Amino acid sequence: MPSFSNTSSISLPKRLYTLAEIALASLLLAGLGSMLPGLVASAANWWLAAGFYVVMGALVVSFWPHGPLGWANRVTLGRGILVAIVAGALAANAFTNAIWLWLAVAVIALLLDGVDGWIARRTKTHTSFGARFDMELDAVLILILCIGLLQSEHLGAWVLLIGGMRYLFIAASWPFAWLKAPLFESFRRKAVCVWQVVALLLALTPLTSPFTAGLLALSALVTLSYSFGFDVWWLFKQHKCQTSSAAD
Repeated sequence: MPSFSNTSSISLPKRLYTLAEIALASLLLAGLGSMLPGLVASAANWWLAAGFYVVMGALVVSFWPHGPLGWANRVTLGRGILVAIVAGALAANAFTNAIWLWLAVAVIALLLDGVDGWIARRTKTHTSFGARFDMELDAVLILILCIGLLQSEHLGAWVLLIGGMRYLFIAASWPFAWLKAPLFESFRRKAVCVWQVVALLLALTPLTSPFTAGLLALSALVTLSYSFGFDVWWLFKQHKCQTSSAAD
């Protein structure tokens, strides 16, 4: 997950409070992993799941400035634990032997996406950090599903573009700063994101033939490319307009 903000001025006690919550939540990861031996079947699965959680926890501690996480962020952290298990199951292709369970955990993690937002709205604790935390988990889960599709269906490395396109966009914004400008709210963007997830989940089910899985993945890539292309074109137009105005 990319950095959320500059938090160099955060006091150490608040960092320690957040770290304590992260450490306590790791017990849930250990418990769920033990209850799902089909997904966390070997030391490699444990190491990958734990590594994912450690990186996520370190980022949360670094960029959350308020100590206690609050219930909305705790639910998001719970989603992160599920995503860690989904990621861990990629090691040694363990997920292929428990594909329905793997997909069920992924779906639960996706469904909880609406719960943390609802809690944030009801408790009036919505923050830019929470929204970003939520979004980054969605993005990395989609990338994990793409890796799973690559490993299980052997469709080719092009499927990684579905989950990797957002990160390519972020990388492109480093040399082209105009790509960092805020985008307008878009139903198109949300619809494409939903289809992206649905297409990947359908493609990964054992009931789907390799040919159909390829078509579903291709449809996700095409619609996503169109959505990103439209946003890049719009941002470029805005940049050109601002440049022209500044020159005048």
